[in-house]
Amino acid sequence: MPAAVLEDAAADVGPVEPEEPGPATGPRRVLESPWFGFALRRLFGVVLVLAVLVGLTFCMVQSMPGDPARVAAGNNATPEQITRMRHDLGLDHSVAAQFGHYVGGLLRGDLGTSYTTEEKVSDIIADRLPYTSELALLGILVVLLVGVPLGMAVAVACRDGRRRHLDGGFTLATGIIGSTPEYILGTLLVLVVGIELGWLPVAGAATADALVLPVIAVALGPVCTIARIVRRETAVVLARDYMRAARGRRLPAHRLYLRHALPNLLTGTLTVAGLLLTGLLGGAVVIESVFAWPGVGTRVVEAVTLRDLPVVQGVVLVLGILACLLNLLIDVVLGLLDPRTLTGRAAS
Repeated sequence: MPAAVLEDAAADVGPVEPEEPGPATGPRRVLESPWFGFALRRLFGVVLVLAVLVGLTFCMVQSMPGDPARVAAGNNATPEQITRMRHDLGLDHSVAAQFGHYVGGLLRGDLGTSYTTEEKVSDIIADRLPYTSELALLGILVVLLVGVPLGMAVAVACRDGRRRHLDGGFTLATGIIGSTPEYILGTLLVLVVGIELGWLPVAGAATADALVLPVIAVALGPVCTIARIVRRETAVVLARDYMRAARGRRLPAHRLYLRHALPNLLTGTLTVAGLLLTGLLGGAVVIESVFAWPGVGTRVVEAVTLRDLPVVQGVVLVLGILACLLNLLIDVVLGLLDPRTLTGRAAS
């Protein structure tokens, strides 16, 4: 066929437009999903945090003064018994060999054995952790169920510069309480509510009401901090045009604030709440000593006093893992509430 005819045919047909790719299906759809990238980033982060945590717990024990073999052998042990105990504990090996033995034990689920009671550290934590978890979870619920509504209520009451005295008093009170250490708040609650007024028990876990003061002590500071953050975020949301339009339509209060305002302030609030709730787990450990609550906090204080290093090491490692998982849970909740956070874009 002559070249001219081919050129004319090509001109009639015109340029070939590239076909638009269809929607991704199968494995490609999974790989392009924002949740896949989110899972990879979080998995890498969790692995990195766990590696750092294992290294820090090992170095923490190595840097503590004193001889663990002497503690394990007892006060009346002879030098020969101490030397034998040091060999049994592997303390006569190099630091690298000790670290390898420690990591190998962790991979097998072995956290070591207590020097003082000869119990497995994993059994000690399993017995004590439910008490700490109960205290921390109730504290988290109090923080969210009290701090968020309190901050929203103050922001609504002080909207557009009204009730400045209420706003100032709220800021002052929450600032003072939020910056007070948990053990001081717990001690004040023991003195005032427990001893002076005699309303609630101040020690032990024999009855359900014994949990009230520890929960208040561990949650009071974070409640104030969350309430301040929510008040600020709510004030910003209430000043936006769509909220003014909603108020102009005279929507019911529950629909206006719960349906339109609350979802738009939760993303920023939960981002900060993740850090606060992780700290609340550590605060629960401190509060346990004040109220003689039988959780891992009281056990780790005893272990530090007796230089029972495997217990200290195991408790710190488990609490660090729980804090990491709590942060991961907060990230998943944020992803469900605002998918933009899955790709690292902040909500506008």
